[in-house]
Amino acid sequence: MAIPDFQSIMLPLLQYASDGAEHTNRETVEELSRQLNLSDAERKEMLPSGQQRVFDNRVAWARAHLKMANLLENPRRGVFRITSRGKEVVERQPPEVNLRFLRQFPEYVELHDERKRKRQAKKMASDDSSDNGESITPEEQLEEAYSQLRESLIYELLEQLKSSSPAFF
Repeated sequence: MAIPDFQSIMLPLLQYASDGAEHTNRETVEELSRQLNLSDAERKEMLPSGQQRVFDNRVAWARAHLKMANLLENPRRGVFRITSRGKEVVERQPPEVNLRFLRQFPEYVELHDERKRKRQAKKMASDDSSDNGESITPEEQLEEAYSQLRESLIYELLEQLKSSSPAFF
């Protein structure tokens, strides 16, 4: 069996969190890899960068999208739990949860579309008439991916700060 893509991980992740308990990222990766019957080789497969495991990365992206739709929340760093909206979704027993499904939530659409607009504006600003449709270089692709990851991190940090008590500061 191949490692599932991040959208295929969304529903099992949401179902796993439906117990209402707080879960760590590590325990979640271990439990989902067990539920999805991943082999040891699949669990250990690394991204081309060699910096992170493929499955860990996909779980993290699934979690990030579910959080953008307010189905999951982070009570503190490295810990997440399901929200009341997330419980409602699990109770409905949808056949799948994917990006299309998440677009029913206004917060998700707003965040997703805002990021898309920023990427398009950046692309339009970097395009010039002499490009003639040539694709961007690998370095530019990496820079764009880095920017997307950075925006996601900024969003998560701001959400964490907003939800922190005054004693945290």
